[in-house]
Amino acid sequence: MTLAQKSEPEKIDGDTPTMRLFSLLEVIAEKDQTFSLQGLVEETGLPKPTLHRMLQQLESVGVLQREGDARHYTTGVRLRRLAANLLINNTHHGARRLVLRQLVEEVGESCNLTAFTGSEVVYLDRMETAAPLRFYLHSGSRVPAHCSSSGKLFLAQMSPAQRRRLLAHMPLTKYTNKTEDDPAKLERELETVRRNGYAIDDEEFLPGLLCVAVLVPSSTGRSNLAVAIQAPIMRLTHEKALHFLPALQRAAQALAVIEADASPPSETKP
Repeated sequence: MTLAQKSEPEKIDGDTPTMRLFSLLEVIAEKDQTFSLQGLVEETGLPKPTLHRMLQQLESVGVLQREGDARHYTTGVRLRRLAANLLINNTHHGARRLVLRQLVEEVGESCNLTAFTGSEVVYLDRMETAAPLRFYLHSGSRVPAHCSSSGKLFLAQMSPAQRRRLLAHMPLTKYTNKTEDDPAKLERELETVRRNGYAIDDEEFLPGLLCVAVLVPSSTGRSNLAVAIQAPIMRLTHEKALHFLPALQRAAQALAVIEADASPPSETKP
């Protein structure tokens, strides 16, 4: 599909440089791996010199960044920050916070809402417990996917091919002596997570911290939102985490309703 074809349904007036850059970013946003100039030429149908100039413009302002081989590109810090801010500052942010607040009141521990970006988990929102001992991670914080409860959920719902490709290039850093850094063992754990419908981080990212998470259901069948409970192990054991699952699942269902209400209504054809 070319950029021109992509913009036709929207009936954009004029073929301005700004709209071309925006259309190019739409193409780039759909990618789950690095991309090259030649690959974009073949995909968009734009002349190579034109596309090269556009990539240079986006790279110069931090929207894109070039990989070590100088031939491939990926999203830059500025574009990722924009995406995170859009997720954080949406119009139904208040409704989400109400659900998290109710969950905190029910379980007595800190709760957070997360999304998956690149190879990391980003905190979209978080409500703290009133308990004096707690781990503080603010909205916008990022944690690795392979050793966080939310991250394991996001990885588990990927297709095997997509997950293998991501894990092959993602460093499985060992943050504690409980972090799983063996790809084969992690793959087996993710299969268990997929069957169970929940994931637990038992001191795998931070010593003394236990988390349990479930995905927020999505009408598309694949979710990019998860809700989690997080607490020190002296208050939250593995058994207690499982006891909290019904409350966590109710919160996930409530968040799913909010997400569905925020989605634009489907157009009715005459």
